[in-house]
Amino acid sequence: MIRTVAIVGALLLGVGAVMAQQDVAVKQDNLMRAQAKSLYTVMLKTAKGEIPYNQAAVDNAIKELEESVPKIATVFATNPKQQVVNATYGSSQKVWQHKADFDSKIPPVVKAIADVKGKIKDKASLKVAYTNINDRCNDCHETYRLKLK
Repeated sequence: MIRTVAIVGALLLGVGAVMAQQDVAVKQDNLMRAQAKSLYTVMLKTAKGEIPYNQAAVDNAIKELEESVPKIATVFATNPKQQVVNATYGSSQKVWQHKADFDSKIPPVVKAIADVKGKIKDKASLKVAYTNINDRCNDCHETYRLKLK
């Protein structure tokens, strides 16, 4: 009886650990998805003329990026060792193998956002701002993002 309780307890701990790891991966994925919505769905589509220019939407996208980008280091502090089920992109294990380098990619993105904040007034200035921010994001994505699908 004690052996059965011990085995069930160990299995529950294992399941709990897997679920906790998945929660970490989901938080990481949600953070990146929110940033992608601001950068690509709002800024890029507006810059390309796919959606009409809307100053409030652009300002909100910048605000959301400004608030969320500094959270990357904290959200990626724990290695979930697994990807989110059915995700298109995931995190390379290089994030945690080279954490200092990964974290060093964040301040340039924060600076790029700060540099354009309040300066976007039309589609032309949005294109410049988008390029500046996206180039800094890609500095990290090239090394630390995996395409899963």
